[in-house]
Amino acid sequence: MRLRVPGERADGGMMTRIFSHTRPIAADVVDAFCTLQKGFTDQFVYYDKQRACRYLGLGRCIALPTLDDAESELEGPVAQPPIFFSFNRFDAENPAPTDELFEAFPRLKFMLPEIVLIENERGTLLQVNSLGPVYAGRIERFERQALAAPPRQRTSIPYRLEVDSREAWRDAVGAGLAAIDEGRVDKVVLSRRQKLVAEHPFSSKDLLVNLIDGPARGTVLLYRYADVFFCGCTPELLVRKQGTQLESMCLAGTCPAGGSSEEGERLAAELMADAKNRAEHDYVVQFIREVFRRTCYDVEVPAEPGILPLTHVQHLCTPARARVLEGVDLWEMKGDLHPTPAVAGTPVGEAKMLIRGIETYNRGFFAGACGYVDGDGDGEFSVALRTGVFDGEIGWVYAGCGIVAGSVADDEYDEISAKLRTILSAFDGEGDAR
Repeated sequence: MRLRVPGERADGGMMTRIFSHTRPIAADVVDAFCTLQKGFTDQFVYYDKQRACRYLGLGRCIALPTLDDAESELEGPVAQPPIFFSFNRFDAENPAPTDELFEAFPRLKFMLPEIVLIENERGTLLQVNSLGPVYAGRIERFERQALAAPPRQRTSIPYRLEVDSREAWRDAVGAGLAAIDEGRVDKVVLSRRQKLVAEHPFSSKDLLVNLIDGPARGTVLLYRYADVFFCGCTPELLVRKQGTQLESMCLAGTCPAGGSSEEGERLAAELMADAKNRAEHDYVVQFIREVFRRTCYDVEVPAEPGILPLTHVQHLCTPARARVLEGVDLWEMKGDLHPTPAVAGTPVGEAKMLIRGIETYNRGFFAGACGYVDGDGDGEFSVALRTGVFDGEIGWVYAGCGIVAGSVADDEYDEISAKLRTILSAFDGEGDAR
């Protein structure tokens, strides 16, 4: 019998040892990010605008296929486990090629930045990660630069959108409705994309600041690799894990936000009473409830949805909570839940195959599961809705909607146009924050 040495896996391989130094910092994390980002081509952001769950990463210390092969040595005054980011495609096995912008991103699972600026329950923090003991001079330099960061400024970027065809959309919806009539699916989620051409070059920082400080509501996502970047502001939580506590969200069924609070309340009441939207929503509720019941206990999913108001639209929303069984990790739950019927349809497998046949493009990260996991296995993933991929001159913007029996193609086209206003707000440096 051979004794296993520290740093060795059970199979005899060696663990990846990560040194992670975290300290409090009296800086605005977005201002600090905007200053520090100039020196790093890899950038990662998961920024919840409603709560202190904000992680902004710069550089790439290492990428790992699994966190089982990593061990952490925590340094500094705060015992914050290292933060790994993970950006995943909607349909990773889709054989159709993605466009050239999405194709530029590597296929990596867990990416550990060199620097992470953090706002969470532990406070406002600076984390520096390394594969050797963290050099004190690096920490001090990054801290000094972060503290000296000037206030960020928003910038408007004029652009034009290439209009997509309503006729092509009607054909796509017709194919979806035919599959529903044939009994292949009960629901399929179809999307539109539009090409955007800017009047002058723009940066990932420009869009990030406009999304964080502008009217978009939800969680801001950013993944930049070299000259291309994917970003947006999504309303949909996929899964959140803190110890044994698990949360998710059933989000499906949409109406306009309305031009006034009175109109918004009237539209919300109509949405709650609309049989088609309630049926579309219930497919998601049933799916998430069933997934939770397989791997969790103390499952709580309310019988009636509520309303999630956003800037441009409103959604039916049902929260889901549970306690996860021992041995079930966040990555496994992410895989069981994604894609939900809210972004694929139901049954999920058949709906994915139908999407491959109807949509003329591979979605890439759009509607994928994007988020972070810390060294203790806690973290969260959101569904990457209201997003786009860009190279600083052009890009593609994406949004989708659920098609069920009775859906009207032109109405769904207009609904997607309203949803696209969220990612397009990233180009507006004037809109008031809400």
